[in-house]
Amino acid sequence: MASIKIRDMLFAFAAERFGTKPEYLWSRTPDCAVLRCSNNDKWYAIVMDVDGSKLGRPDLGKVDIVNVKCSPMMTGSLLAMDGIFPAYHMNKDSWISVLLNGSVDMEQLKALLEMSHELSCQAGSGKRMRTGPKEWLIPAAPAMYDVEQDFKRDGTIIWKQTANYIVGDTIYIYMAAPVSAILYKCMAIEVNIPFKYDNGSYHIRKAVKLKLLHRFSEDDMPLSAMRELGVSAVRGPRGVPNTLSCRLRDLCAKE
Repeated sequence: MASIKIRDMLFAFAAERFGTKPEYLWSRTPDCAVLRCSNNDKWYAIVMDVDGSKLGRPDLGKVDIVNVKCSPMMTGSLLAMDGIFPAYHMNKDSWISVLLNGSVDMEQLKALLEMSHELSCQAGSGKRMRTGPKEWLIPAAPAMYDVEQDFKRDGTIIWKQTANYIVGDTIYIYMAAPVSAILYKCMAIEVNIPFKYDNGSYHIRKAVKLKLLHRFSEDDMPLSAMRELGVSAVRGPRGVPNTLSCRLRDLCAKE
């Protein structure tokens, strides 16, 4: 896919999703465009063409890139992906450069643009992100995902992110029938990770990385005990009531 077409598709997505259009600010670089947040005028993307040598890849020649903002806690994971580099001409702790030559697909580009827009629009807007830790309870289906097998690799798993997790949050995993019990205590160690997965019935665009802290037995906290502590069902991510939280912490402390 030609880079000019990808650039146009990215601009079309920004216009439809955020109501923003590219601004061409410099006569010396007429192909360089910025996208701004409508609430605070901060840039959330800069599209330009640069020589590949600026990215440490002189073999690429002249390439189109987009600079987008990201959480410093995610930079390392993103830079491990093909087509993503330390930001050219921007703060390398909180920005990355992404090739617009087809090496990063459009769905991934959209996810990165959405992340950058969210982070940039929060800056100076008066809105504050949650900074204190929170406890979550999330469901897992044994028939769909072998959680234990993934944890055995290195003690971490990548999970679909459908809630506003932050690094340091505690996440308990409830295994649905036939197990019907809380089996794992984890910590979120990376959040808002752009991630593409689609098998036709299950889709992931954003993920969280969880580190295993504790395994429970099936008899420690079955659904029957959870009901007595105020949780009758786990259909999606939810907060952990204090009664259940205290009991789970007691179980962890006993071992």
